[in-house]
Amino acid sequence: MAEAEEDCHSDLVRTDDNERSGEANLQAELQMFRAQWMFELAPGMSSSGLEPPPCRASSRGPGVKSVDARGKQEIAKEEKAKELFLKAVEEERNGALYEAIKFYRLAMQLVPDIEFKITYTRSPDGDGVGKRCVEDNKEDDKMADLLSDFQQQLTLQESPVKLCQPEVDVSQTHISVLPMEVLMYIFRWVVSSDLDLRSLEQLSLVCRGFYICARDPEIWHQVCLKIWGRSCNKLVPYASWREMFLERPRVRFDGVYISKTKYIRQGEQSLDGFYRAWHQVEYYRYLRFFPDGQVMMLTTPEDPQSIVPRLRTKNTRTDAILLGHYRLSQEMDNQTKVFAVLMKKKEEKPIDYHKYRYFRRVPVQETDHSFHVGLQLCSSGRQRFNKLLWVHHSCHVTYKSTGETAVTTFDIDKMYSPLFFARVKSFTAFSEKPL
Repeated sequence: MAEAEEDCHSDLVRTDDNERSGEANLQAELQMFRAQWMFELAPGMSSSGLEPPPCRASSRGPGVKSVDARGKQEIAKEEKAKELFLKAVEEERNGALYEAIKFYRLAMQLVPDIEFKITYTRSPDGDGVGKRCVEDNKEDDKMADLLSDFQQQLTLQESPVKLCQPEVDVSQTHISVLPMEVLMYIFRWVVSSDLDLRSLEQLSLVCRGFYICARDPEIWHQVCLKIWGRSCNKLVPYASWREMFLERPRVRFDGVYISKTKYIRQGEQSLDGFYRAWHQVEYYRYLRFFPDGQVMMLTTPEDPQSIVPRLRTKNTRTDAILLGHYRLSQEMDNQTKVFAVLMKKKEEKPIDYHKYRYFRRVPVQETDHSFHVGLQLCSSGRQRFNKLLWVHHSCHVTYKSTGETAVTTFDIDKMYSPLFFARVKSFTAFSEKPL
């Protein structure tokens, strides 16, 4: 009986050992199946049609196999998150924001930092989102130089090269039949002697041909010559004359530089001596530059609404206006300054000889007054070259009889507030002369 019990007990132990080994093998096979299944779900295997190689028996234990399966699972999860993220990007570009948010959320649930792991140059298989991203990058590089692209398209046309063509059939003569020289002359009238480059840029938006005409180097070269004179003969360090116009500091001509000054001064004491009045003084300074080197300055208490329309031309009849010339100077500290010399407009008055007929005339010493102004050109906010800071202001009185000059220099204090540029559309509404 004892031997029979021992045999039965040994059989039970073997059975338990076999069950444990069977469970371990089952767990290993299940893990391998999960890894193989996740590997097949990864993009690249489903579209290529290639099946993963069959699993070979290995002598490694189930722990090593589970680590490998976990690594493959993480890779498959990251690939799936990338695919969802790129799909969300595509939906956002198409305007489907709700769908985009849904795909973004799914991608971040799989991999929270998928945004930093994504690479747009890699195209995941399946829906071709990555391919479209690569094509978009190529399009961005291609759009970097529209001028060369448009010129190449016009050159490859089979018909005779035309800058523009009518979109629909018209019975009247279309502008595309005009010669190149006539079109360029029209563009010079658009720029005009007032250097209205804003209108030129708006005209370039019409079509590819007008874009090419608006980028003509000769137009931009003449514009730079009118602004900086002979100092801009060399293009270095700029890539084009248009870039020089946009980047190099300059004064603006399509508006007025305006400053507003306000202070309080003490008035006279009342007759009864009980109180003394205080006055708030407020006045404006206007500075208008012209492309030919002339400048106008006016100091008046009148507001801009009534003064700015009078500053459109140099032949204004406004009293107390100062006319003169200016020049741009590039200092050693890489600051651009504007120096101007202004004088009051001379008015010839007829001599009344009857006034001094019966008494001896007292000779009056004639003088000339000129004002020397120095301003520093800088930018503020989003606009460029829209601010002028006072650097120097002096009055020169020259006596004609002796030729002597007396100079009075004013202290630059808080009374000299900076001048800010305000664009005036009416200044460039008409063209008097071409460029």
